[in-house]
Amino acid sequence: MTNLKQLAQSLGLSITTVSRALDGYTDVSAATRDRVREAAEKTGYRPNASARRLRKQRAELVAVTLPSDAGHIAPPHFLDILSGCAEHLAASGLNLVIAPVPRGESELEICRRFVDGRRVDAMLLVRTKRKDERVEFLQSRGIPFVTNGRTESLVPHPFIDGDGFAGFRAATTRFHAAGHRRIGLIAGPQDYYFAHVRRMGWKAAMDEAGLETDLYAEGVPTEQGGYLATFELLARSARPTALVCTTDEMAIGALRALREVEAGDTISVVGHDDLPTGAFTSPSLSTMRIASRNLGASFASLLLRAIAGEPAEELQELHPIEFVDRDSHCRPLKVP
Repeated sequence: MTNLKQLAQSLGLSITTVSRALDGYTDVSAATRDRVREAAEKTGYRPNASARRLRKQRAELVAVTLPSDAGHIAPPHFLDILSGCAEHLAASGLNLVIAPVPRGESELEICRRFVDGRRVDAMLLVRTKRKDERVEFLQSRGIPFVTNGRTESLVPHPFIDGDGFAGFRAATTRFHAAGHRRIGLIAGPQDYYFAHVRRMGWKAAMDEAGLETDLYAEGVPTEQGGYLATFELLARSARPTALVCTTDEMAIGALRALREVEAGDTISVVGHDDLPTGAFTSPSLSTMRIASRNLGASFASLLLRAIAGEPAEELQELHPIEFVDRDSHCRPLKVP
């Protein structure tokens, strides 16, 4: 039987246009609506009942939950992505709302309130965990969603992610090729998928080079977390000569710590996320980023396709990582 994607391809139309034509939206011309319905009848296409029922409720809202600290809502790169996503969703009649998670509440509780109260048509999730109860909940309710990051769930779900394993493996290999033998990792909490897979990339490169993986310290993915984790590594009898940091925020904290110790300016650093502030640190922060110029639009596209009822297996994007070379990754190496 024909699915929505195949129907759209046969007509030379976008999935969103076909879906909205079948639902009778007036922003699609009458001629196009008639053409789509005629093609659907000829091919035997039948819309996903639960997805169509959800669309007919027309809450016209997509929610994303973001953990918040006082005066700080989520890492800046998430907000940049969400801004682009909101713009593209608005063109399809959907509004993106950001729901900060107050202290004392969980993201799962916020998700439950939105979904069970029928306040949203779909959801976006950021910073997935390896075992993510938010994903399991949304799957159990049958509500469309897309995650920023993967999980270890056996049930497929839509996601966009960067290949953190390959990126951190390559960053570590570059340090090794430059003469470094004590390459440390400033890691995020290992229950987060992104932190775990980036650690595995670092470890793979260290194992391939025959190097010890004892220069490892874990902290919260913030400047303070990177600052404290760096001091933990600097206290070791054999200090690192290079640091691979799980996020730019942690890398910025690492640079601050290195400014406070003797010979800290000889330790090279690389981060991940390409935060705008990284270009203005001292030294300017070398980093990595997902090699995609408009992630917000990609998230919006996947989400609209999920709402239209496309299978999760067809809504998964793993993007390569690229380097943004500035000054911090090539500081003068001093080997005792």
